[in-house]
Amino acid sequence: MDLGLKGRWALVCASSKGLGRGCAEALAAEGVNLVLNARGAEALEATAAALRQAHPGQEIRCVVGDISLPAVQAAALAAAPQLDILVNNAGGPPPGDFRDWEREHWLAALEANMLTPIALIKAVVDGMAARGFGRVVNITSGAVKAPIDVLGLSNGARSGLTGFVAGLARQPRLAGANVTINNLLPGAFDTERLGKTMAASAERSGQALDQVRQQRAQGIPARRFGTAAEFGAICAMLCSAQAGYLTGQNILLDGGAYPGTF
Repeated sequence: MDLGLKGRWALVCASSKGLGRGCAEALAAEGVNLVLNARGAEALEATAAALRQAHPGQEIRCVVGDISLPAVQAAALAAAPQLDILVNNAGGPPPGDFRDWEREHWLAALEANMLTPIALIKAVVDGMAARGFGRVVNITSGAVKAPIDVLGLSNGARSGLTGFVAGLARQPRLAGANVTINNLLPGAFDTERLGKTMAASAERSGQALDQVRQQRAQGIPARRFGTAAEFGAICAMLCSAQAGYLTGQNILLDGGAYPGTF
């Protein structure tokens, strides 16, 4: 299916690796011009080079830096003639016990996982509405649906973004102008971040890493981890011309791990 995105412009945050890169690759395959962002210049340039080679007729631009910083946000927004698609993405805050967290820990989590996405949304949605097309996808976490006790910082900050989006996405001046805002909630995906988490778990438990990976995968009904490519494909679908009637939703991609009906 042609998703009707050829020639559009997208900003994909944290797109040098993992799920962000998966989204960038899927959008590029649909003919979308990209502004890529990440903190690591080397990895970002490597991703951009691969995409330019795969899609020589498209614009692939890079903005290096922490997207939570206003100057980096401004540079990323200015890198495209217009933005038709925004993919918000940021690494989650560290796990731990809430008794150990101080105010600065909470503020850092809120800045990265709630306030920065809101700032970028604010910067682009009115222009999208004026042009009659816009797609915003926020990569949050399956923990929004089923909170994980040691991820309190993430649970709180990402749930705040989720509540904000629930109201904003339903504003007629956006939804009625073909501007949609949805959230993608990943479960366990085979990314570098998951690998580090399982390596740490293996070290703590004294188990072999392969054993830890197998046990974790067996706890998922699909009996495997997700891939960045399939995550990106769902992101591209949400950004498609055909998805204009889908807004304000939380799409859970977890291989069936969440056991509830709703």
